[in-house]
Amino acid sequence: MSETIAAGLLGDVMAELAVLEDPKVREANEKRGDDHGVNLSKLRAVAKRLKTQHELARALWATNDTPARLVALLICRPKAFERDELETMLREARAPKVHDWLVNYVVKKSPHAEGLRVAWKADPDPVVASAGWALTSERVAKKPAGLDLPGLLDTIEAEMKDAPDRLQWAMNHTLAFIGIEHAELRSRALDIGERLEVLKDYPTPPNCTSPFAPSWINEMVSRQARA
Repeated sequence: MSETIAAGLLGDVMAELAVLEDPKVREANEKRGDDHGVNLSKLRAVAKRLKTQHELARALWATNDTPARLVALLICRPKAFERDELETMLREARAPKVHDWLVNYVVKKSPHAEGLRVAWKADPDPVVASAGWALTSERVAKKPAGLDLPGLLDTIEAEMKDAPDRLQWAMNHTLAFIGIEHAELRSRALDIGERLEVLKDYPTPPNCTSPFAPSWINEMVSRQARA
């Protein structure tokens, strides 16, 4: 794609996203720390129409506009990013939704995912570290070979209770995934969750699974037994 075409499309997409801005959506999103007012279903429709356009994705990311960055993450080619690019992007992605989509839709599909998982998990910035724990949850569930699962439980037991919110949330996911996927460690995972009581009182809509690890573990194990 030429720079001229990319610039023209960039302007068109930015204008379309501006039209989709809804004050009520913004108000709801801002309560969660996201600084935009575009309905995500409508945003996804924009991305679906654009299809994969990596250079346009780069241009959209560079705007530092949250809806534009969300579209960028949907139309990029995850494997086309270098490790340093992903490192920079994560540190720029302060809006929670951008952070989540970057990790889940892009980094998890990247050949650099494992190296970044290790580096980010040890990062002193709790938001960056939360990305490392999110990637760790993915490995616990899908590729646990080589992971020190008891060691992860040791860290969770020692640090999750007092961790900042986003890091705590990600560590709690790892705790739950260990309990769900690894029967030999389930009783310990349940015990840690019960004692720490992290997210025990989290408001959960009817018919949804609580993020409180013991409830989550027991519910998913029960479903697996019924399947």
